[in-house]
Amino acid sequence: MPLPYLLLDIDGVLIPFPAADGSTPPTHVRHTVVPMGRDPDAPVPVWLNPAHGPLLTGFPAGGLVTPVWCTSWRKDATTIVGPLLALPKFPYLDLPRPRITTSHPNGYLWKRDHVEQWLGDSAVAWIDDDFTDLDHAWATERTARGHPTLLVQPDPYVGLQPTHLVKVQEWAFLQEVATGPPEGRSKARLASWAPRGHSGGRSSAPTPLTNQSARRSPPGAPPPRTG
Repeated sequence: MPLPYLLLDIDGVLIPFPAADGSTPPTHVRHTVVPMGRDPDAPVPVWLNPAHGPLLTGFPAGGLVTPVWCTSWRKDATTIVGPLLALPKFPYLDLPRPRITTSHPNGYLWKRDHVEQWLGDSAVAWIDDDFTDLDHAWATERTARGHPTLLVQPDPYVGLQPTHLVKVQEWAFLQEVATGPPEGRSKARLASWAPRGHSGGRSSAPTPLTNQSARRSPPGAPPPRTG
């Protein structure tokens, strides 16, 4: 079976929102960046936790999920935010730019319609700070239809925590137990794996997003490696 996707948001997840007094978590380091299309004389400050780099790098190396950016940063997630955390070059969803004044124009997260179409029947763990009750109901209904779906919702003023990633690991492990390991991977590895938090070290580059003909690359992602 193909690997589940791990969809990653950035604002409110990797970049927490400042509190009312302007403070950010002490774990996060300030950077100044210039997103695509922005005036170089008007850079944007962002706050990132350097510990997130090793934690997220372990996911593609672990072979349980395929990470994909799902954020309004779009390509900048790969070219700006990822490198600041020393992450591998994760592919990204090239989300549209709707003219909306709320994240929930129909009562649920605006990204969901585009994500659902792109996913097809694929299993997915999705980390975003902006889900509503309708999104959680959608995840429950999708899982009931045989398409496992996990929504993880960090506090946008705190951001991603190791416990969130352990939850994804445990969910992904259960999917592999249920469906069996992907072709070419030994069941012995599955039997010896246990959910864990911080691996404590750097990992190798990720498995290409498309390593089976049934998988498709996200819009805007680099073409899959063939050798």
